Amino acid sequence: MYVLRVQHAVHDYAEWKAAFDSDPLGREKAGVRSYRVLRPVDDPSAVMIDLEFDTAAEAEALEAALRDLLTRVTVAVDPQTRVVEVVEAERY
Repeated sequence: MYVLRVQHAVHDYAEWKAAFDSDPLGREKAGVRSYRVLRPVDDPSAVMIDLEFDTAAEAEALEAALRDLLTRVTVAVDPQTRVVEVVEAERY
């Protein structure tokens, strides 16, 4: 499994969430299997999103599209992205 991790600050979480929920890049069609939205407990102006994919190519393609989108929006501040491979996972 591959994960596209996106991290950035937001000025207004509700505004950002509405933009995220509008799904402008078509997550499912792009190969996203699942996602998680995370917020640090000590910094509500920060957001992290993990988007899970079957292939690195799918993750990299959405990363490129997302980077382009993030140059045109104001809801995300200082976005950073990275594609990572899950090499081990365990649930307890």
